[in-house]
Amino acid sequence: MAGEHGLLRGRVALITGASSGIGAASARVFAREGATVVLAARREDRLRELVEELRGTGAEAAYVVTDVSRREDTRRAVGFVLERYGRLDSAFNNAGWGMGRTPLHLMDDAAYDSIMDVNARGVWNCLRDEIAAMLANGGGTIVNNSSVGGLLATPVAAPYVAAKHAVIGFTKAAAAEYAAQGIRVNAVAPGTTRSEVVADWFAQNPGIEEALHAATPQPRTAEPEEIAEAAAWLLSDRASFVTGATVPVDGGFTMV
Repeated sequence: MAGEHGLLRGRVALITGASSGIGAASARVFAREGATVVLAARREDRLRELVEELRGTGAEAAYVVTDVSRREDTRRAVGFVLERYGRLDSAFNNAGWGMGRTPLHLMDDAAYDSIMDVNARGVWNCLRDEIAAMLANGGGTIVNNSSVGGLLATPVAAPYVAAKHAVIGFTKAAAAEYAAQGIRVNAVAPGTTRSEVVADWFAQNPGIEEALHAATPQPRTAEPEEIAEAAAWLLSDRASFVTGATVPVDGGFTMV
């Protein structure tokens, strides 16, 4: 049986942005570590395929189509978890997306709104519904996916940088507010991580991957599983005295 002795054994975990990249890798890692996983994202075909894959390993998995920028969707996703499994123990608020590199003074309202709606409002929506469910269950653990862009500024990405800083602010605020009620809230801040979007970016911008490697003490691109492993640890009892923290998973990029 998958995850018989894993870090997340016996937990019910919700993962947003679970159809690809870090989210899909997290579904596999969490299931391997013993969690029952509920996958939430917008692309039902990808979710269905991943759930079938996980069930093939002996894991318990389900999915719910979700747009985290819509409060009714996050409420429905958490409601699905509660109806199907009776509780929500852990959540990885991973859904997010980047944007084309545009100077701040040329950025239009639509681009700003789309970035903030997914990356900031999406986490805000998820936190409210997840915390309500966890309070009713006596506690739980949450990890939010920020970015190295939430720890420092990068040029021509102002809304993304602002949104990822906001994720860290939400993390600290929620951790402070609910620690005494048994809810731990932390964040991961990934560096450049190999995904479909990043692979396309590399292909369209020859030399950018090498330039990023040159600026990173561990000179390579992260694999999605490496971010998932950090999130799994933070969600587990191995991190029982960690809350309000943002853990860089960036090969040392923000260290220098």
